[in-house]
Amino acid sequence: MFKEEVKGSLYIALKDLKTYYFKPPNISWGIMFPIVMALAFILRNPGGINDLAPGLIAMSILFAATSAEAIVIVFERRTKTFERLLLAPLSLQSILFGKIIGGVVFGFLISSIFLIGSILFLEIPALNIIFLLLSLILSAFVFSVFGTLVSVYVKEIFDAMTLANFFRFPMIFLCGVFIPVSSLPSFLQPVAYVFPLTYSVDLIRFFVTGTYDVVHPLISAFILIIYSMILFYLSVFVLKKRLDQ
Repeated sequence: MFKEEVKGSLYIALKDLKTYYFKPPNISWGIMFPIVMALAFILRNPGGINDLAPGLIAMSILFAATSAEAIVIVFERRTKTFERLLLAPLSLQSILFGKIIGGVVFGFLISSIFLIGSILFLEIPALNIIFLLLSLILSAFVFSVFGTLVSVYVKEIFDAMTLANFFRFPMIFLCGVFIPVSSLPSFLQPVAYVFPLTYSVDLIRFFVTGTYDVVHPLISAFILIIYSMILFYLSVFVLKKRLDQ
């Protein structure tokens, strides 16, 4: 039974990747937006390009993993195709997990482009490539689950993008992407600690540069795992309520 659930989740992920993710708008959104944002800061401070690499990688995961994830379920519910999945002999958790895996794979692939570029062109050493890749996967999982929660919470695609951006844009300015959290005004630092992107940036920074800004990398990884679990079960809870209405 467990094997069938996993197999079903993987088929759902593969279907979503082919249908939604590997499309020009999603690829350009996941790649171009982080680059444009980074260039705005690089032009102002060319000497700080190396410090931007961990944040740029984390930001690419955030936008790639949520680009389609935040609208997939709401779109399928509007077109009545999501009901077909509900007829499959799969639990609701397995269906949502399959949706999430699609965002994880896409987020990981897009962020890998920035990681390879950072290592090759910026000569940034990857001190532990295995743990660095694991941190990318963990970050992609957190943000994909976040996108899933947005998608099950709203009823319209426009509302999904609005709600996603309501959280994404504050995160990229408060979570250490461009400015270290420790350098933020004291009244803003507690806000940064609430967002998972803070710990994603810090974790990636440690495995790229050997330093961290907020908490020890083991704590960052633990917090991201807790976020993943909470957001996943919250997504299941919200979707169940939506389906019962």
